[in-house]
Amino acid sequence: MAAADNPERADKTWVERLLAPIAEVHRGEVTSVLLMTLVMFLILAAYYMLKTAREVFILSEGGAEVKSYSSAGQAVLLLFLVPAYGAFASRVNRVQLVQWVTLFFISHIVLFMLALSAGMKIGIAYFLWVGIFNLMVIAQFWAFANDLYSPEQGKRLFPLIGVGASLGAWIGSLRAGQLMASMGPRRLLVGAAVTLVACVFLARVVNKAARKPGSASATAPKSEEPLGKGSGFGMIFSDRYLLLIALLAVLLNVVNTTGEYLFGKYVVQYAMELHPADAVAREQVIGAAYSRLFSTVNLVGFLLQMFVVSRVFKFLGVGKSLYIHPIVAFTGYLMMLRAPSITAMGWLKVADNSLDYSLGNTTKQALWLPTSREAKYKAKQAVDSFFVRTGDVIQAGLVFVGERLSFAVPAFAAVNLMLTGVWLGVVALLNSQLRAKAQAAGTQEL
Repeated sequence: MAAADNPERADKTWVERLLAPIAEVHRGEVTSVLLMTLVMFLILAAYYMLKTAREVFILSEGGAEVKSYSSAGQAVLLLFLVPAYGAFASRVNRVQLVQWVTLFFISHIVLFMLALSAGMKIGIAYFLWVGIFNLMVIAQFWAFANDLYSPEQGKRLFPLIGVGASLGAWIGSLRAGQLMASMGPRRLLVGAAVTLVACVFLARVVNKAARKPGSASATAPKSEEPLGKGSGFGMIFSDRYLLLIALLAVLLNVVNTTGEYLFGKYVVQYAMELHPADAVAREQVIGAAYSRLFSTVNLVGFLLQMFVVSRVFKFLGVGKSLYIHPIVAFTGYLMMLRAPSITAMGWLKVADNSLDYSLGNTTKQALWLPTSREAKYKAKQAVDSFFVRTGDVIQAGLVFVGERLSFAVPAFAAVNLMLTGVWLGVVALLNSQLRAKAQAAGTQEL
């Protein structure tokens, strides 16, 4: 149909047409969604700078073994931090919440820099801190996006915001490598702190853009009030929909991290078979395998986020999109039972991780669109931090038991196959809950 015969298309601005391959952005949404995309870009860029410094500090101080216990330590800390976050959220509005929590974490970066200047070892404390920062700060900015947009808007706009996150992770990791090579890990902390300060400022700008008269994403005055007094954990255990989201987070993380373990186990076995007596050659094989994995996952994930996610949302909806990742994982682990190989495991992890970073992440964020404001901030914080880390703890226990029972790769694959079946069951229940919410609200299903 020609533009002249389609008034809606003809009336689009050049920015809307430019963004059309990524997301369907309407007039009045352009400013706020581009600013929110920039915020997510900066948040992920800052995280990857902090993450790169984490590896330097922990390995240089001989504390690599802490990685095996960090998830449990973080889960314990989050039992206290998540309720504290919820209590603070009940006293301030959404912009103040985002700004003060981010500044709280920025103050820690300053303390770490002072400790380094004093010659103190920060490896273990910093390692634990980054794991909590990654979950809590990123979760609250996605909660902010959920609060800014209606379910219909979020379904259209979140794919674009996800592109900002994907680009931020890529650019941030590249920039971290450059700073590390030229100035060392301390400069990474400075760069991340400055970037996060910019996010604090932009949060207020995004909020004003969303509330601007005539903006399609303008929010009600109630959204500027403090949240209710409810507990994040309490909401989850009293609401079936929220509990299912929490179970989804746990299962997805167990399956994904067990897959990471399997890939590493397979790569080591493969390197040992090729070079049983040459440690240097084995390291080269392992390094090359992981280099191929990371580069391919980043590329495929970015392409999926750019050109596929919005189309999947449009034609399948958020609920049905949830089936794609577990179906791919189930098929992959089924193949691993029949013909396990390092090539098959590599492609499985490419599919698994790239889907998780693109479609999976955007879909998980969109699940919060039909929830209450309290749930968006408090329950989401509990799910994205504590329950994700709980998945890590369960996976560590699974590996511990499997190693004691001398499980080979196919045995671990069989366990993941069963877990993926449960994952699919949770997705089916979530779709039922989404339909019920849509009927109760008299709106279209996500």
